[in-house]
Amino acid sequence: MKNNISVVYAILAALLFGINAPFSKILLEEIDPLFLAALLYLGAGTGMTLLTVFNKKRRNASKEARLTKKEMPSIILMILLDIAAPIFLLMGIKLTNSSTAALLGNFEIAATAVIAMIFFKEAIGKRMWMAIVFISLASVLLTISDVTAINLSIGAIFVMLSCVCWGFENNCTRNLSIKDPVQVVVLKGFGSGLGALLIASIWGELSASLLYIILAMTLGFVAYGLSIFFYVKAQRGLGAARTSAYYAAAPFMGVFISWLVLKEPITLSFLIALVIMVLGSWLALSENHEHRHIHDEETHDHSHNHDDAHHLHNNHPPVSGEHCHEHTHNRTVHTHCHLPDVHHRHRH
Repeated sequence: MKNNISVVYAILAALLFGINAPFSKILLEEIDPLFLAALLYLGAGTGMTLLTVFNKKRRNASKEARLTKKEMPSIILMILLDIAAPIFLLMGIKLTNSSTAALLGNFEIAATAVIAMIFFKEAIGKRMWMAIVFISLASVLLTISDVTAINLSIGAIFVMLSCVCWGFENNCTRNLSIKDPVQVVVLKGFGSGLGALLIASIWGELSASLLYIILAMTLGFVAYGLSIFFYVKAQRGLGAARTSAYYAAAPFMGVFISWLVLKEPITLSFLIALVIMVLGSWLALSENHEHRHIHDEETHDHSHNHDDAHHLHNNHPPVSGEHCHEHTHNRTVHTHCHLPDVHHRHRH
C-alpha cells in the first residue's frame, strides 16, 4: 500500500512538471532564460512558504522530521545543481521546440539511474538496464537535427545537460527524502532561485513586465514547488531511479500541451523516438526486485507508522497513524519484494 501511494506521488509530480516546457517556451519570448530560471524557483519557494503560513493545522501538528546540520552537504550540492539545471533547460527550450525538449527530459531517467548505481550503490536490474538503453537511444535520436548529415542540435544538448544535473540532484534529494518535504522545497526554491538571480544579474537581463513575472512565479509554484513536494514524498518509497522512471510521464504531458497550445509540427524522427521512449519507460516501470537481504541496525528520525514490518520498535508508547520520532531498527534478515526506499538502500 505504501509503495502504491508513492507511485501516485511520483505520477502527480510528473504531471505537474510536464506543463513546464511548453509554458516556459511562451514566457521565454518576454523573459531572459537566466531570469526565468530564478523566477521559477523563487515561485516554488514563495508558494510553499505561503501554504505553510496559512496552513495552521500543518504548522501545529507536523508529522515530519526537520532537516539538521547533518544534511547540509546534500542541501548545498542540491541547490548548486538546481541552479545549473533549469538554466541549461531554458537555454535548450529557447533553441529547440518545446515538444522535443519535453520528450528529451526522459533522459533524466537514464542519468538518475546510472548515477544512483555508480555513486549511491542503488541496485539496477535487467529491465532497468534495458530501459536506460532505450531511453538513451531515443534521446540521441532527438539530439540529431539532420540524420543524413548527423548535425547535432545545440538546444537538445543543453536539455541533456540539464538532465545530467538533475540526475545528480535527484540522488542528493534522495538523501533528504525522509525529512519534511515542504522544508526541502522551500530551501530548494529560495536557495536555487537566489543563486540563479545572482547569475542573471551578471550575465542575463533582469527585465520583464509585472504580469510576466507573476505568471513565471505561478508556473514555478506549480511545476517546481508542488512537483518537487510530491517527488520527495515519492522517493521515500521508490528510491531515486524508480521515482525518475515514473517521472517519465512528465515529458508526454509537455508534448501534449505543445501540440495543443503551440501547434508544433510532428516529425518522423520524433514519432520514432516517442515509440522507443514509451517502450523504455514501460520497462523501467515493470521491474520487480526480490531477494534475501540484511537490515543493519540503524537509528534515524522520519515520518512513519507502526503498521509495517520495519517499524516494530517497542521502545516508544503506542501511537496510531503517521508520527515522527527518533527510533532504532534492530538487525533483520528477510526476503520480500522491495524497492530502494529509505529502508532498502543496501548493497547487492
